[in-house]
Amino acid sequence: MKTRVITAVVALAIFIPILLLGGYWIDFAAVALALVALSEVFIMRKKIIVSLEFLIGSLGVLVMVLPDTFFNFVPQNLGRIDMLSIIIALLLVLTVTTKNKTSYDDISVTALSILYIGTGFHYLAAIRNKEGFGLLMFALLIVWLTDSGAYMGGRAFGKHKLWPAISPNKTWEGSICGVVVAMVFAVIYTHFVPLGHGIPMMLLIAFVMSVWGQMGDLAESALKRYYGVKDSGKILPGHGGILDRFDSLLFVLPLVHFLGLV
Repeated sequence: MKTRVITAVVALAIFIPILLLGGYWIDFAAVALALVALSEVFIMRKKIIVSLEFLIGSLGVLVMVLPDTFFNFVPQNLGRIDMLSIIIALLLVLTVTTKNKTSYDDISVTALSILYIGTGFHYLAAIRNKEGFGLLMFALLIVWLTDSGAYMGGRAFGKHKLWPAISPNKTWEGSICGVVVAMVFAVIYTHFVPLGHGIPMMLLIAFVMSVWGQMGDLAESALKRYYGVKDSGKILPGHGGILDRFDSLLFVLPLVHFLGLV
């Protein structure tokens, strides 16, 4: 527990100033976090990261995470989707040059990881730089308080397993407590930090974000269970890896965009 607390304090001491500064600071942080998360997927798969597959995958993550303004130097007819298509084609070329030692299945995982990780961290920076600190903190706190509420609610009231085949410690009671805490927080937060919607709409948004964030948590748990690992990485002592800490946010941050909040 002591290790977890120290890690959390140090991480927040670095992360919060970056959120406050925004701009290139958060763009750089989003890229760094995304590249570490991609490396965690490779390590879980027992793939070496000093490889052409990881290098090409990293280029794909950069294409997904970096803001549109970064690509002003490329021809106007070459959009983000076009560049991503080139990245996928290069991954497919690897199946030929390696004589299927890097298989179609391998590059499919890499391509999906580019989309999953890249999209989530793209919106970490995009929400901060386009809509400001207030909306991003709302999303972050919804996820963090859902997680805390679910943990405490599960310990106090948990009896019925939520999805034991994927995450044996989670319970329905904990999950519901997490959603309730998120919705109560949404009312308080929007009272002091108006986000352009009335209380009923923000309650609905908080409910959807809380439930969807828990689905992101379960999805990452399924990934770890498939590869037979306890944590996605060890970069955060007591907390695991970047994917372990951002699993819910990788689902929720794109949702903020899809709901029209950005």
